[in-house]
Amino acid sequence: MSDYTPSSQRYAQMQYRTCINSGLKLPVLALGLWQNFGAEANDSVTRDIILSAFDHGITHIDLANNYGPPPGSAEERFGRILKHDLATYRDELVISTKAGYTMGPGPYGEGGSRKYLISSCDQSLKRMGLDYVDIFYHHRPDPDTPVAESMGALAQLVQSGKALYAGISNYHAVDAAKAIHILNELKCPFVLNQVRYSMLDRWVEKEQLLDSIAPLGMGFICFSPLAQGLLTNRYLDGTVPASSRAARSTFLKPEKITPVLVERLNGLNQLAALRGQTLAQMALSWLLKDSRITSVLIGASSTVQLLENLDILGKSGTFSADELETIDQLTMAS
Repeated sequence: MSDYTPSSQRYAQMQYRTCINSGLKLPVLALGLWQNFGAEANDSVTRDIILSAFDHGITHIDLANNYGPPPGSAEERFGRILKHDLATYRDELVISTKAGYTMGPGPYGEGGSRKYLISSCDQSLKRMGLDYVDIFYHHRPDPDTPVAESMGALAQLVQSGKALYAGISNYHAVDAAKAIHILNELKCPFVLNQVRYSMLDRWVEKEQLLDSIAPLGMGFICFSPLAQGLLTNRYLDGTVPASSRAARSTFLKPEKITPVLVERLNGLNQLAALRGQTLAQMALSWLLKDSRITSVLIGASSTVQLLENLDILGKSGTFSADELETIDQLTMAS
């Protein structure tokens, strides 16, 4: 039996935003289990992170079938914690997962086919010990599968009760608009497009994604808000710590830490200090300044890191025109 009792003040500080075309409210900061919750992660540390997040009002936990490593292990780990500590509070949690990237061998282990998406959802539910997930996403558009088939699979999952809402991820404007149109025709409730977005990665603005998709009723949740750790204090001296993501990740390479980038990061850090924030806190606040952003996904390798990010709550999330201009100059320069 678990000795965990959640904080009675868990909803006191957290802020919640309603998805644009839904009554579903999400915490402005959600916990993503992408890279730090695989088979080799520490049981005690990961449990503490998840329970501390819930203690502070983070009700949304985001996963995918391929999260680990190895694929599937993050869902299995979360399922164990859910069963042992959080089962009583299932109705207070928004649990999401996805399918689209490579999960297994052969022609049915990735993509957007009805067969892959529905079987993947079944596998995810089994790994987590759940009857349903709150949001099931198609993780990325599949050029080999019609959007109508992928959205039809999401609608079937919702109609069958295996998911409450549909979502899409990594969809650019044209494909997102097609997906929304089809979901509307199928009368399938949808909530979010999960997109990569940060001060250092501005493609969402360049493609006017929020301007074109928000009016269609879809909200946004941002992943990689700290640009794989670049928007933290780890790289300000230009070195790559052995424990950093750039040293061990296939997504962030050490050669990306150039002198020019380091200079820009230090400029951003100086601005953050003037605002009374860390660089990471400013990066999160910068995303949440736009009310069309429903939520921002944060990762955490420790409760200390989690609590530092949570410290943006209740503090000014506004930016002056001069601050925004400085950020643009430092992040959008050629």
